[in-house]
Amino acid sequence: MDFTILTGMSGSGKTKAVHFFEDMGYFCIDNMPPALLPMLADMLNTMKDKFRSVALVIDARLGDMINELLDQVDKLRSEYDVKIIFLDTDDSTLVNRYKETRRDHPLKNPDGLLASIKEERKLTEKLRAASDFVIDTSDFKGNELRDRLMDIYNISSQNSIFEVKVVSFGFKHGIPADADMVFDLRCFPNPFYVPELKHKTGNDKEVRDYVMSFPSAQKFYEMVKEMILFLIPQFIEEARSSLIIAVGCTGGHHRSVTFANLITALLKDNGYNAEAIHRDINI
Repeated sequence: MDFTILTGMSGSGKTKAVHFFEDMGYFCIDNMPPALLPMLADMLNTMKDKFRSVALVIDARLGDMINELLDQVDKLRSEYDVKIIFLDTDDSTLVNRYKETRRDHPLKNPDGLLASIKEERKLTEKLRAASDFVIDTSDFKGNELRDRLMDIYNISSQNSIFEVKVVSFGFKHGIPADADMVFDLRCFPNPFYVPELKHKTGNDKEVRDYVMSFPSAQKFYEMVKEMILFLIPQFIEEARSSLIIAVGCTGGHHRSVTFANLITALLKDNGYNAEAIHRDINI
């Protein structure tokens, strides 16, 4: 089990960083008191098959309690791999960010926002010096923070954490409510009306060969293929972590299953984390 302690200046991007860790499958806890770290580690260690990676946000919202963090991390490191990542941002950028969001600084110094920022810097200076990685987000735009975290964790491509689910379904059972894209295959010949194929599914070669034997189906697949391979990088660039592609036919047994399998294989061949789900195949 490994731990990442995410800390740093308020307004420096910790919320975006947590989204990154959640996308990587980390168990995340926000505003964790340092004194509870040993208890948490012991508890999660009994379920380490489920909780292999943990990310904890521990910052100045805790006030003076944050000073306990380094002692607790030293204890954790005797048994676990622990990284401390400190996100920093210059004062003027932090002031602008707080003005944009119209949120109060957690320390609420009576002398104003800049005084609160300076108080936080003093409170976290030892923690910053002891951190494994210090990331200055002052000039970061778009997904630069995500890219820097990918470098730290040796993730070569966002493709590896972007998840695509390809869902086959039958229109008579309803369109999946969470679908991002829906393709309708009811315009193509239905194997249901071929006696020897009626009780088979798109998982069977005979059905797949029948569905894809028609030039219209082949052309449609090529068009879908081109569209999906174009769109997915755009979703990734916008920091989306997942996509649900739904392909439907009348009952969800033949045409939709065939296409869902083809699209899933295509995505895997292109390095994406893809899974086919045949929602209505047994109905």
